[in-house]
Amino acid sequence: MKELKNNYLLLLTATCLAIFFVNLDALYVNIMEARNFITAREMIQDGNWILTTLNGEPRYQKPPLPTWITAGFALVFGLKNLVALRLPAAIMGLMLVLFSYKFSEKIFKSRSFAFIGALIMTTSFYIVSAGRDANWDIFTHAFMMGSIYFLFLFFSSEKRLYQNVLIAALFFGCSFMSKGPVSLYALLLPFLIAFGIVYKYKNFRLRIVPLILFLIVSLSLSGWWHWYTYTFDPETVAAITKKETSNWTGYNVRPFYYYWSFFTQSGVWTIPAFIGLLYPYLKNRVFDKRAYLFTVLWTLISVVLLSIIPEKKSRYLLPVLIPLALNTAFYVEYLIRRFSEIKDKRETIPVYFNFGLIAAIGLIFPIGGYFFLKDNLAGKWIWFVLLSVVLFGIGFLMLRKLIQKKIKPVFFLTIAFIASILCFGMPMAKALTVNPEFKGLSKLNDWQAETNLPVYDYSGFTPELIWDYGKPIEILTKDDVTILPEEEAFGLLVSEEQLERFAAQFNGYSIEKIMRYDMNPKGPGDRSHRSRLWRDLFLVSKK
Repeated sequence: MKELKNNYLLLLTATCLAIFFVNLDALYVNIMEARNFITAREMIQDGNWILTTLNGEPRYQKPPLPTWITAGFALVFGLKNLVALRLPAAIMGLMLVLFSYKFSEKIFKSRSFAFIGALIMTTSFYIVSAGRDANWDIFTHAFMMGSIYFLFLFFSSEKRLYQNVLIAALFFGCSFMSKGPVSLYALLLPFLIAFGIVYKYKNFRLRIVPLILFLIVSLSLSGWWHWYTYTFDPETVAAITKKETSNWTGYNVRPFYYYWSFFTQSGVWTIPAFIGLLYPYLKNRVFDKRAYLFTVLWTLISVVLLSIIPEKKSRYLLPVLIPLALNTAFYVEYLIRRFSEIKDKRETIPVYFNFGLIAAIGLIFPIGGYFFLKDNLAGKWIWFVLLSVVLFGIGFLMLRKLIQKKIKPVFFLTIAFIASILCFGMPMAKALTVNPEFKGLSKLNDWQAETNLPVYDYSGFTPELIWDYGKPIEILTKDDVTILPEEEAFGLLVSEEQLERFAAQFNGYSIEKIMRYDMNPKGPGDRSHRSRLWRDLFLVSKK
């Protein structure tokens, strides 16, 4: 038992299994996942492994490495196996956490501290989401964390210089082939700046030749696919590049300060993360002042660099949460070490509030959860009872230990709280998403089998619908120009926004509404019901 207690890698792996791998099929496929799954499906079905496509059209915005990996899992386990399709992202989540732990262990020279930081990272909100959601952000940052780990070994030791730099280049190439320069800019560059300021680059002359090799290998691994697409489809690449570049300055533009509530994206660690960034307060309380300065700088430089880019989305903050978790660990470690001795209420009240709130949620969940979910728990009662018992037990223990000022068990109970929600709560997720009119677009295949008619989408497409349908759908209206089908009769999918235009444009045709396909998790009337997730099917015939 003692060996297990001190085997941090094994304990971390077990925690990651509970956080990232359990109940992967509980949620509906979202828009980002649908795009990626469609591209993987078209790789398999159409052979578009290098010149990648989405709904039959070129998709060169994102490099294909994560899609290759996902397609490989689909070939083994099947395209309809949602767990298998999301499994690569979960594996990347595990990789990110383990590399972060090994990096922390080496640079901070404390296994217990590295364990705390890795657990905070594992349970930070956006990292939990990214590790369970088949978007490619977790791939690029997990690979880059591997590159950072080996670059640290390269810069901090004169042993195995070429081995470390080549492995770092391999991970760098994999990161670039996952989402381009995103992680280079938002994770690696802030690390290099912060590391240089705090730890300095020693004996740099000795490392010049290996660094040149690093650049050559990294650029080769990162650039070959971009060279290939440009060589064999230059016009499409130019058009996509122009559009993507314009998006950086004209799409989702937010003010410079938009990201400065970034610490809230850590979820249950919001208050500790904020306090951990108060350098004047914490610098004389941490066990390693220089290491603490390093994580503060790494975090803040990452936020500043992301803030410079006009296009901003909350999910772009994922790389910030990596150094933020390590930085928050300094505050948590201080609490574990000294909280029982702290008398100043200015220090104790935030701790009582943060962990007391989590404990209170656990204690009231059995009653509050019942009143909120009681009408939708058919077939889910076992999971609800299990979750209620576990959360109540955790809440009771947290409150007891908090009163006793024992923060270490409170910390581990917080980890157990998050893991319990994912293990016992996720099976109830669909009890929260009830749409009595739900009808997947896959049902369209039945109508086509009966009528033997082709189907088109009038204008634009929704990735979730195309994924459910199972194959590409030709779009009639592109760049505001509509090309009318040659068939005498055909099916046409029309969105709410295009109904009036459709009626006017097909005024000379015979039009019959057949049915509505609605893939909204919640029904009409709910504020989350979105028109983009439904289509009306019309039978259109020439008179």
